[in-house]
Amino acid sequence: MKIKSHTLYQVPPRWLFLKIETDEGVTGWGEPVIEGKASTVRAAVDELMEYLVGKDPLNIEDHWNVLYRGGFYRGGPILMSAIAGIDQALWDIKGKHLNAPIHQLMGGKARDSIKVYSWIGGDRPAEVGLAAKNIISHGFTAVKMNATEELQFIDSHDKIDEAIKRIAAVRDAVGSAVGIGIDFHGRVHKPMAKVLAKELEQFHPMFIEEPVLPENNEALREIANHVAIPIATGERMFSRWQFKNLLTDGYVDIIQPDVSHAGGITECKKIISMAEAFDVAAAPHCPLGPIALAACLQVDATCHNAFIQEQSLGIHYNQGSDLLDYLVDKTIFKFDNGFVKIPDGPGLGISIDEEHVKKMAAVGHNWKNPLWRHPDNSVAEW
Repeated sequence: MKIKSHTLYQVPPRWLFLKIETDEGVTGWGEPVIEGKASTVRAAVDELMEYLVGKDPLNIEDHWNVLYRGGFYRGGPILMSAIAGIDQALWDIKGKHLNAPIHQLMGGKARDSIKVYSWIGGDRPAEVGLAAKNIISHGFTAVKMNATEELQFIDSHDKIDEAIKRIAAVRDAVGSAVGIGIDFHGRVHKPMAKVLAKELEQFHPMFIEEPVLPENNEALREIANHVAIPIATGERMFSRWQFKNLLTDGYVDIIQPDVSHAGGITECKKIISMAEAFDVAAAPHCPLGPIALAACLQVDATCHNAFIQEQSLGIHYNQGSDLLDYLVDKTIFKFDNGFVKIPDGPGLGISIDEEHVKKMAAVGHNWKNPLWRHPDNSVAEW
């Protein structure tokens, strides 16, 4: 079997799908994308696929190493996202060729299902208590929300008070048994992150996420010594070499690699397994489409330290086009008491509605994340 060709589909709301075809008619799907840079990743995929045409798709480890190491310059969000989508599609082909789910090819399942959480509140959280109560009424046992709007390096304590009021409203609405993930989103710099994290302890969050930007991970030491809340980070880290330093420093409790950003199934399995040796949990990042979620679930299935999975059904970004719209079987991601079953079908375990993909690719998208500014017109973190 040889790789024959590939096709890329830029589809709403902000995704990029990759289809790889072989000369034996077996096809695989991947989701190589960086939100807001879909066209850039698309160009990188086209470039990398030049090497793969005519190759045996089953030699995934060798292909991964050629794509990563063969270009001399390596790493970063664009190249690693391009590799990620290709890697997902190659695993999908391999699973279909051998009539087995990907998790079976990686040693088998360590679990049958995994807990999921749902987003509430959008980019600028406001009335989140009612939203949280609604999510819990649908069977979820965990939610995640943005902690704040934009903050300066040193900012008014009023903004901290506003954040605390919103989070208090969520805790009051859902009770003590529901997990609340609080995403600082890199919007909070170290001086204010310490203040906010300390104030949040009373609400017993499931975790605080990206309390500082990943390029400032050395600040996690001070925050970890300041509060007892589990610290999560990693959605903007792209290889095991980046995670190596994070883990050896010892100030992170939960890693969040993205299977569509951090080198795909091959790399994220290694990253999460590496974290297990440091007694660190995993909650893969995935505010993306159905292929990315299916890839995450295949990795989750094989990793003992994976404890919860992000998913984006109904998230504010997806208005007008959601995950299930692109699937033939729309029950595959059915949630039951806050859990989703690991798909057991061949490959990724999902069937893409290709006609709908083609239809929506004709619509396309040019999604960009918002650009925020502080009152003094300096650029703010989104």
